[in-house]
Amino acid sequence: MMLRYALRTIRDRKGGFLGALLALMCAAALITACGTLLETGLRGRIATERYAAAPLVVSADQNVHRTTVKHKGNGETKAKHKAKPVAEHAWLPGATADRIRPLEGVRKVIPELTFMAEPVVEPVDRPSYGHSWASASLTPFELTTGRAPATADDIVIDRGFAERAGLKPGDRLTVQSTGAPRPYRISGIAAPAGRGELQQQTSLFFFAAEAERLAARPGQVTALGVLPTPGTDLTELKRQVERALKGTTAQVATGDDRGPVEFLDAAGARIKLVSMGGAMGGTSLLVAILVLVGTFALSIQQRHRELALLRAIAATSRQIRRLLGREALIVGAVAGVLGSLAGLPLATWLHSRFIDMGAIPANLERTAGIYPAFAAVAVTLLGAWAAARISGRRIARIRPAEAMAESAVERHRPARGRIAAGLVLLAGGGVLVAVLSGLRTEAASTPVTFLSVVVLATAVSLLGPLLIRMASALLAGPLRLAGFGGTLATANIRGNSTRMAAVVTPLTLLIGMTCTVLFVQPTLGGAARTQAREGTRATWVLAAQGPGIPSVAAETVRTTQGVTAATEVVRTTVRVGLDKYQAQGVTQAGLSRTWDPEVTGGSLADFAADPGTAAVSELAAERLGLHPGSTLRLHLGDGTPATLTVAAVYARGLGFGDLTLPHDLVARHMDNPLAATVLVAGDSDRGRLAAALKKFPGIAVLAPATADRLQADRQQENAEVNYLAMGLILAFTAIAVVNTLAMSVSERIKEFAMLRLAGATRRQVLRMLRIEALSVLLIAAVLGTGIALAVLTAFSIGMTGSAAPTVMPVVYATVVGAAALLVLVASALPGRVALKAGPVEVAASQQ
Repeated sequence: MMLRYALRTIRDRKGGFLGALLALMCAAALITACGTLLETGLRGRIATERYAAAPLVVSADQNVHRTTVKHKGNGETKAKHKAKPVAEHAWLPGATADRIRPLEGVRKVIPELTFMAEPVVEPVDRPSYGHSWASASLTPFELTTGRAPATADDIVIDRGFAERAGLKPGDRLTVQSTGAPRPYRISGIAAPAGRGELQQQTSLFFFAAEAERLAARPGQVTALGVLPTPGTDLTELKRQVERALKGTTAQVATGDDRGPVEFLDAAGARIKLVSMGGAMGGTSLLVAILVLVGTFALSIQQRHRELALLRAIAATSRQIRRLLGREALIVGAVAGVLGSLAGLPLATWLHSRFIDMGAIPANLERTAGIYPAFAAVAVTLLGAWAAARISGRRIARIRPAEAMAESAVERHRPARGRIAAGLVLLAGGGVLVAVLSGLRTEAASTPVTFLSVVVLATAVSLLGPLLIRMASALLAGPLRLAGFGGTLATANIRGNSTRMAAVVTPLTLLIGMTCTVLFVQPTLGGAARTQAREGTRATWVLAAQGPGIPSVAAETVRTTQGVTAATEVVRTTVRVGLDKYQAQGVTQAGLSRTWDPEVTGGSLADFAADPGTAAVSELAAERLGLHPGSTLRLHLGDGTPATLTVAAVYARGLGFGDLTLPHDLVARHMDNPLAATVLVAGDSDRGRLAAALKKFPGIAVLAPATADRLQADRQQENAEVNYLAMGLILAFTAIAVVNTLAMSVSERIKEFAMLRLAGATRRQVLRMLRIEALSVLLIAAVLGTGIALAVLTAFSIGMTGSAAPTVMPVVYATVVGAAALLVLVASALPGRVALKAGPVEVAASQQ
């Protein structure tokens, strides 16, 4: 019976339930999209290309490991093992092949060398790698024209690249690899046998000795491709190989596990997607709960008289709760199914946009499983039911007489429980802001930042009626100046504070969250660029359009007239224990002439004089308990352990990274050992430097100010991924704002009719609506700005040490202007529709 009544209620009050349906549907779509990204990170397939013809691949361990032993009180011990991936490719001892070749079922073991080798041609549309021609059979590549490389001057290129660049055998091709750029003669063109061209990379094949020279890893290989004899059981062969390699760190991969061995960036992108999908999903869920509770509260408030009448004719509290719950479940089921279906193409679009932005590689295939959709439907059902039960708690609990009274006049003061919960959340938000001011790493502070905004916005939602009444008292004087419309707007705001609070909440969240999203990155990036700008003493900065600046180019600059120092800078990440730190490697000769990190402990001269030392930021020193003279143990980019002595501690860690290490030590363990920048000191002019670098294509001589602007542009490009991820949540919040406003206005038909009958013109009623909308906007803008400012200030204190976040006035004005446009349109359109009907007919029909 209750289910039948719920269906009839929904059918008769379609407009009232449409808002809840739309909010639930958007929430389900967002949760499905975030869940799909999360599932892709966990189970997404990374297809191999280079190793397609090698059923079994042996590679080095790409992780840093730590085992901790915990001693229990009863004498037992518990060992816990953790592993974290390294940033660069780890290399394998070449002698590992000798353990595999004698095994039964092994036909051939092919050593593979993979190293950076980029053609100096336009356009370069995908990563390019060099290999020895001896490992071409791993794909397998076969010659389509020309011959194999016979000397160190020969090169074979893949057919796809040859067609794109218009090259043929006999042409000359300059390649920038790990050393100086060098021209080669194209001896042949090759293509994968029996399959299409490689989609994710360009392959260049060198003479074996030349490949070993360019790889610069004597006695090491990237991987070993194992070709089994025909009829060999691959599973059994894998077990044999693993037994033969026992005691080493080598890893054995077959099937889809070969993809992460080949594409280290794709394997890292999985972790990024898991983190991004989880963060987006968690934030979306919190925002959805806040929006849904507000939407259902407004819907139930609009039905207050109906529910009060049900109580008056002997409906019990339990029956009212069951009715509201069943209505919510019906709406939630429909919205969940529609939203999850809409979330699948949204996930596809998100995945493609992340690929276009370079956040994830194209070969990380999207997983289209059913679990995210099922989870979205379940969360939508549970959320709708819980929101309805929470919102209808009072109407179901109070006595029928009270319910009838409150249906006519809004309750003067919110329930004590609501006020108490609001104060608790406000205090919780204050605690989060205080905690945020003490967090000094981006990974730790980012989730707390957005959680603080949501918690404070939830406090605003609960305390909203009180805040609205306080605001209406403050606005009463100015609004009277607006005449009749202002007086009516003041009375409506004061007399309908609960309804107005339902509108203010999502708008506050929208403004607060948008300002936080837009100003977090500029606050951090601006502080980092300021430190880098103040700490750069160089007269000129060399930057490369290609993969980097070779050491021979830096040496050429050092010998140029007027140059007193040239500092090569390479950047990577290292592991100290299992924690990841940004690190740079710098050439130490003449370092004090080009670089000033604001040393606060030790001496930069001591670091420059000793290749076995390191300089660390104050943050890293504090976290790791280091000081000048301490021993620093870390794993370099490829997992190689290193032990250094701390020679200096510096303050400008945001601008230059947490760790500064000797250049040669870092570069030897990077996939790309070329310098990202070269800092040049002295009185040499730009023309002289450019002339000295003429034989090195793609290297520009920039003033420090120009280099700083380019760095700002790169930071903006990196921030676009975060803007896209959070933009969906903001779009959902904006829809909720429009939805709530439309619901609020459309249910006031009788009120508008009574005003018309009392003598108000249609124009005066619309003016009243505009004044109400602008008042709501002003209240939400103050609250949202206050929340954002508190959170951004705490973020800035923790991350930069300054209580001055970067706020761009034009961007802020755009945010408030966009919110104003939303509010005015969302109130004016339903208002005009509500005023179309004649006031007499409306008043008669509402009796």
